[in-house]
Amino acid sequence: MPNDIGPVSGDAASEGDMKIHDTPLLDDLESGPWPSFITGLKALRDEGDGNRAMINDLLGQLEHSYENRLGYWKGGTVSVFGYGGGVIPRFSEVADKFPESKEFHTLRVQPPAGYHYTSDLLRQMCDVWEEHGSGLIAFHGQSGDIMFQGTSTENTQKAFDALNEMGFDLGGAGPALRTSMSCVGHARCEMSCYDEVRAHRDIINEFLDEMHRPALPYKFKFKFSGCPNDCVNAIHRADFAVIGTWRDDMKVNQDEVKAYVDKVGRKYVIDHVIAMCPTRALSLNDDNTLEVDNKSCVRCMHCLNVMTKALSPGDDKGVSILIGGKRALKVGDLMGINIIPFFKLDSDEDFEALTEFAEKVLDFFAENALEHERVGETIDRIGLPAFLEAIEVEPDPNMVKHPRTSCYVRTDDFDEEAEKWYERKAQEKGAGAAAAE
Repeated sequence: MPNDIGPVSGDAASEGDMKIHDTPLLDDLESGPWPSFITGLKALRDEGDGNRAMINDLLGQLEHSYENRLGYWKGGTVSVFGYGGGVIPRFSEVADKFPESKEFHTLRVQPPAGYHYTSDLLRQMCDVWEEHGSGLIAFHGQSGDIMFQGTSTENTQKAFDALNEMGFDLGGAGPALRTSMSCVGHARCEMSCYDEVRAHRDIINEFLDEMHRPALPYKFKFKFSGCPNDCVNAIHRADFAVIGTWRDDMKVNQDEVKAYVDKVGRKYVIDHVIAMCPTRALSLNDDNTLEVDNKSCVRCMHCLNVMTKALSPGDDKGVSILIGGKRALKVGDLMGINIIPFFKLDSDEDFEALTEFAEKVLDFFAENALEHERVGETIDRIGLPAFLEAIEVEPDPNMVKHPRTSCYVRTDDFDEEAEKWYERKAQEKGAGAAAAE
């Protein structure tokens, strides 16, 4: 028989004590070696300050779904005044069995760039959701949103008003620009190669209407990582990924290299650093100094992550811009294509140029993509040359999606053609420097 639970807030309290649903299938999920979301939901039901009756019926409906191997949520239309997106409507198809969770809407709320919060702000967020929602909050969704999960249609506007008074805004949902993500970046990370927070805020503030009033063929995501470690998964998750990098030599502190070798031993360094370099760009000398073939370095970051005191990014820092990353849909998973191999991002003019380029790509997507098609799929459909021509970017060898696989392609003139390309780029750079003077 179901167990009793103490009085709860809201309508359920006026009806007396509620009954806890039996959930044997969900209970089994807690038996594994890893923490279970079921344990968290039960804690909200038994000890939380939010709508405990809603969480109780949510667990009941989830158990019902597991029993029948069917989902019982359907969409609808729920929004707040002045917005066309940002709320994920969820209505239960078994509301007669689980009335307290018949509406379980989610508010997507934009986080601060770099995820910088004060503990007081987090407490205020919890207070708002305990008053107007279930108390269930996820930090963060795949697009970066703070996910306030579980509220009624009536309380959606109330919750948004309270969050808005705190300075927060709704994020993206539907065929729209989605909430952006940026890593903690230069605030705390020595690998950072640019101002991630500024790039994030500049672009999102510029295109906020595209987020609040969905009018795109499908979703479009910006993500900003301060270095090639890509802590926000931009390369394979973002339509427009901005990845910090450098184009001069990696900095090597030979004293720290020797200290590290003395600490862990030559064999460890050779096995776990030298041998792990994907392009064999590293070698350890007899005197325990490190040689780096910087032209072969592909910025995998492994050696820098292992030998943090000895190795660090170069001084000529900037970003690479990759377009088209996404998870599976029409043509499967796609990694971002390196459209802009290196872009300086130091001055106000640089940040303005980044925003202008983002606008060009976003406009192309809005005008040319098919319905329910990501920009990576558009590029796959029309071809990379057509895309580059549309956004007015010169072809570059770094843009190759994958090397040729045909063994019948002659390569005896590739070196000569590459030299011509490098000469042309050098002339263009010289002309640009002369014009600047």
